[in-house]
Amino acid sequence: MMGSGVLGAPLQLRAHPICSVSGRDRRVKASVLTPTSGDAPSFTGGGSFPGKPEADVIVIGSGIGGLSCGGLLARYNQDVVVLESHEHPGGAAHSFKIKDYNFDSGPSLFSGFRSKGLQANPLAQVLDALGETIPCASYDSWMVHIPEATFLSKIGPTSFLKDLEKYASVEASREWSKLLNAVLPLSGVAMALPPLAIRGDLGVLSTAGIRYAPSLLKSFIKMGPQGALGATKLLRPFSEIVDSLNLKDPFVRNWIDLLCFLLAGVKSDGVIAAEIIYMLAEWYKPGCSLEYPLNGSGDVVTALVRGMQKFGGRLALRSHVDNIVIENGRAIGVKLRSGQFIRAKKAVVSNASMWDTLNLLPNEVIPKSYQQKIEATPQCDSFMHLHLGFDKKNIPEDLSIHHIVVDDWSRGVDAEQNAVLLSIPTVLTNNLAPPGKHMLHAYTPGTEPFELWEGLDKRSSEYRNLKAERSEVLWKAVERALGAGFSRDSCEVKLVGTPLTHKKFLRRNRGTYGPAIKAGEGMFPGQSTPIPQLFCCGDSTFPGIGVPAVAASGAIVANSLVSVSLQCELLDAIGI
Repeated sequence: MMGSGVLGAPLQLRAHPICSVSGRDRRVKASVLTPTSGDAPSFTGGGSFPGKPEADVIVIGSGIGGLSCGGLLARYNQDVVVLESHEHPGGAAHSFKIKDYNFDSGPSLFSGFRSKGLQANPLAQVLDALGETIPCASYDSWMVHIPEATFLSKIGPTSFLKDLEKYASVEASREWSKLLNAVLPLSGVAMALPPLAIRGDLGVLSTAGIRYAPSLLKSFIKMGPQGALGATKLLRPFSEIVDSLNLKDPFVRNWIDLLCFLLAGVKSDGVIAAEIIYMLAEWYKPGCSLEYPLNGSGDVVTALVRGMQKFGGRLALRSHVDNIVIENGRAIGVKLRSGQFIRAKKAVVSNASMWDTLNLLPNEVIPKSYQQKIEATPQCDSFMHLHLGFDKKNIPEDLSIHHIVVDDWSRGVDAEQNAVLLSIPTVLTNNLAPPGKHMLHAYTPGTEPFELWEGLDKRSSEYRNLKAERSEVLWKAVERALGAGFSRDSCEVKLVGTPLTHKKFLRRNRGTYGPAIKAGEGMFPGQSTPIPQLFCCGDSTFPGIGVPAVAASGAIVANSLVSVSLQCELLDAIGI
């Protein structure tokens, strides 16, 4: 649901990918997004690859990271083309339409689209740079179904304390206050350094160090000696801060693990402290709110594409990259499945996962240490997904947009089929379904083992039976959230996604969500690679998994490919 942001980015719960559930492997011609004066992107072209077969920079993949990178490069007056294998842009964040229901495939919970001040968001900063805005509905709560109780959890500094007193204990409320008092001041340190100021070379000393040194110093002074000492723990596991505060209440510890897991795919002993601190700052400071795009999360992708095309950037759909072409040790372009070569004059940027990027490279050019490091990086598990379209009749009118269901704390929030998340955006907007209808997306958050599905024939009865068995936990969670008035049989649309659909439609290695890199044991790699002119962005690179984080990673690459002066001009133009 939310995604991580580091170095000035507030955090959102993870963005969960699914597939375009068309179920067909279409053989279609490539199309290219061309500049248009209208509100929506236009698609034209035919043949294997429309348009000139070269660019300053080629970006492989149109996920949020790739589009953020491509859009900023276009804003920097670079000739950029984004190549997308799918027929829809957006990667794990794309949307799709079935029977007039507009389904989210991934992100569904956003903690603000503001580019400045409280809850400043790197994605919003990219959109600002592209001159784009997204109309949103605001709300302040989500429904929690946990072993202790079912209750509406409101964000903000006081409401959750009351929930703790009612459903846990007064001591739990006291410990939570102690935690917030200790960590919230730390959030000011990173928020003083906007992600758009970061670049991957020594120019960062100017764009980030010199430019924002006064605000960073002011933040440290405001915290005092003890707070400044605590800031040294920002890149350590968050559990170390929790333990140092002697927090022992079971409810508080379970809740912290839940937030950490939803954020980064690991519990508090594996998440970087900075990430969870930003989430706490988003949700538990005065004036915070949650937002959802009125036209669905696909509107985020549309805005990024529209912004990129406004500055001359190109998006080529149905353009599957077979391999990255290396000449004299440098990345000089890509070869498409059609056999066509597209030349990159300055750089190739991969928005694919680290494992999928590795598979695009010729074996003979990959440094052995680089290959071994990637192959040794652990992966998050995959997902089960359920997309439903159904009548609002007999469904509670006061339904919440988001629900989380946890079956058993003792198993751990990361245990398979122990937690289910639901998103029902039609609670807030009528733009995503026919009149009088609801659209729903339920999923297990990165806890579905790929091993259960590996090698199965999707046409076999074994696959169908396993899909029915493993999706039952989703159905039960939906029934719990919607009440007795909901009927499975009455659903007009019923779509089940598995790790195999994940792998096929999103081209994700083993259907994974991304690297399961634990704080204290490793760090997300930077955007550069051992191969000159080849860069990476997305959830396999710093800052990590999630919408704000991947937007920041794309921005870092774009900044690194232009001069310091151009980057500073952009920072001045958008006022950060």
